[in-house]
Amino acid sequence: MMYTRDSAEVLGLKVLGWLAAEEELLPVFLGASGASESDLRAGATDPVFLGSVLDFLMMDDAWVVRACDAIGVGYDAPMQARQVLPGGAEVSWT
Repeated sequence: MMYTRDSAEVLGLKVLGWLAAEEELLPVFLGASGASESDLRAGATDPVFLGSVLDFLMMDDAWVVRACDAIGVGYDAPMQARQVLPGGAEVSWT
């Protein structure tokens, strides 16, 4: 699937919803990002924040598998959607 900015934001929002329901993983995200629970609600409309949610998810293949299975998308969907959101095209390997 080719993601548009809108469809990438929708996927980011779905992943955010999945993450919010993960009792063990949500505190890890909050700690790693410095976000609060109120930031999650505000971030739901921010494409940059949704990109950071996808970045976090992609840190662990097991998280990707769990989230994608729960949401019903392919395992490459988070990466494809991330490339469309702000900052997603800026890959630096150094």
